[in-house]
Amino acid sequence: MKIKSAEFIMSNSEVAKCPKDRLPEYAFIGRSNVGKSSLINMLVDQKNLAKTSGRPGKTQLINHFTINKNWFLVDLPGYGYARVSKKAKKTFQRFITDYFEKREQLVLAFVLVDSRHEPQPIDQEFMQYLGEHGVPFHIVFTKADKLKPGALVRNIKAYEEKMLETWEQMPRCFTTSASKYEGRDELLNYIGELNTADF
Repeated sequence: MKIKSAEFIMSNSEVAKCPKDRLPEYAFIGRSNVGKSSLINMLVDQKNLAKTSGRPGKTQLINHFTINKNWFLVDLPGYGYARVSKKAKKTFQRFITDYFEKREQLVLAFVLVDSRHEPQPIDQEFMQYLGEHGVPFHIVFTKADKLKPGALVRNIKAYEEKMLETWEQMPRCFTTSASKYEGRDELLNYIGELNTADF
């Protein structure tokens, strides 16, 4: 899939106010500081479409971007560490769960996981939540360029072994590097394939 256009549409904290367009929608979410904004910018080949920051927790709203005018990329707040108040974190949690449980246009969630780290309980818990609520998701391993190939393979294998302790099978996985543009074509082509299916 070639990216011909990528435009910011709106930010809000209420699912009811999300775009009414009946376009397929793909949500990107992960632990704070997983490299989500950098990945989104890499996918659309723009430097500043999604706001990047050295301070985890920068994304604090549901952000909709229209891609090629025929599908939505949704940038959701990170879960886990972020320098925000407990009250704000509870608000994030509410509208994140509202989004996943009520948003009919959602086709798939991409859960971002930092490939440098061993399986984190918070990621496991979030994926368990998605599974329990019937929300389809795939895993996107980020920052693959930060590891030597052998270490990357070992880390992903360890993640698979951990997942299979509670899951019957692994979700589809993608390996990416925002700085090296690794995994970009695979992710975009996969979304393109889904968009040609019935929605």
